[in-house]
Amino acid sequence: MLIWFVAIYLLFTVGVGFYASTRVKNSKDFAAGGRSMSFPLVAAMVFATWFGSEALLGIPATFIEEGFAGIVEDPFGSFGCLMLVGLIFARPLYRMNLLTIGDFFRKRFGPHVEIFTSLVIIGSYLGWVAAQLTALGVVFNVLSDGSISTTQGMLIGTGIVLLYTLFGGMWSVALTDFVQMIIIVLGLVYLTWLIGDMAGGADVVISHAAAEGKFTFMHAFEPRDIVAFIAAAVTLMLGSIPQQDVYARVMSAKTENIAARASMAGAVFYLSFCMLPIFLTYAASLIDPAMVQKWLAEDAQMILPHLIMERTPLFAQVMFFGALLSAIMSTASGTLLAPSVTFTENILKNFVPAMSDRQFLLAMRVSVVAMTIATSVFALHSTASIYEMVGNAYKVTLVAAVVPLFAGLFWKRATTQGALLAIILGLSSWVALELTYQEGDFWPPQLAGLLISLAGMLVGSLMPQFSRDRGASVQAITASANA
Repeated sequence: MLIWFVAIYLLFTVGVGFYASTRVKNSKDFAAGGRSMSFPLVAAMVFATWFGSEALLGIPATFIEEGFAGIVEDPFGSFGCLMLVGLIFARPLYRMNLLTIGDFFRKRFGPHVEIFTSLVIIGSYLGWVAAQLTALGVVFNVLSDGSISTTQGMLIGTGIVLLYTLFGGMWSVALTDFVQMIIIVLGLVYLTWLIGDMAGGADVVISHAAAEGKFTFMHAFEPRDIVAFIAAAVTLMLGSIPQQDVYARVMSAKTENIAARASMAGAVFYLSFCMLPIFLTYAASLIDPAMVQKWLAEDAQMILPHLIMERTPLFAQVMFFGALLSAIMSTASGTLLAPSVTFTENILKNFVPAMSDRQFLLAMRVSVVAMTIATSVFALHSTASIYEMVGNAYKVTLVAAVVPLFAGLFWKRATTQGALLAIILGLSSWVALELTYQEGDFWPPQLAGLLISLAGMLVGSLMPQFSRDRGASVQAITASANA
């Protein structure tokens, strides 16, 4: 019976996606929804895209083992990212009326920086999308009681997400995200009430977690611990800002005020609702300690699905897996679309500049298929947990794209030479440190890479310039951003 409910829900989702495809008339509709979306739609997209498998499986699993100290990166760093976008970045970027975040790098620093940063952004999505595809495999495996393997489940779920994303683009993402957000919210609120009652009440669960020290962000205040905390915080807080999925939601809004406010509203919803799966998973340790210990030894991400399957009635199971599939598919669809649009606009267009709008739209759809294949292969060969895959995804943009974006928007003296040096030094130093990093080293590789990238921007921009900046002038871009 549960599988039939899930099947009907999946068919409904595909139907919504196909309906959305009727609104796609050109490439801008496919990539950004034609800058016509209302506050509820944009806020729903922000929340639903970010609220993925890591929110329902990865974050709670990490919390039950390490507490808040283990999840500084996400959801707290992610909340900081969306608030910063709403407060600082949404309005100036919206005024530029560009299709992708890569377009900003081209206009500010020229085509070389555009290509480098776009490749970095595309690469960063491998881990994030792979985490969602892996979670789809886990869901189908649990639902079928092992009859469907994780790999088979991954391929089935990926095919469904690809289908509606391929035809409807950003409109499919928007409408399915809106429906999926409603299911996530209703499902989690109901399950929190049900499971909280089974554990003896919310106050009992919260008091027990507090007594175990789970609400402590830092267990020590030595210099190395402080540096590690900062590194974890900035990985998603800053590394997520130069991302196409964030930019696409900004550009899809009707007005710049909607863009800014929807981003901040999405941030509040995201952080608030991330607390509910954490509560549910920790409550499991009071309801069924033996089951929790078993899965802690094997895979902590399975605690909540097995609690639901073994301890709750059919309606609760339907609500949970509906919310879980909604969370995963909403994130997967948005994160498949973003790198595909970036590749077509900022890589392919540099080599085939004379494409018609129809050819451009076709190229974006082909890129969606190619990105789906690439991330599926990555997911099948990855041994990292869902939480680790998501966190690792943003390290590359943190060290290579954050400094050029910040400097390009807010420092008039930033140059193409500085941006190129920031990318090269940040990326190469991070890779070198990742290869040699050992537990206990003082500098986390991503934080060191960010600081070296900043030094590269300062040195490259202030030293004599060996080449003239390309693209629009700094003055024109600054005026456009601050008009």
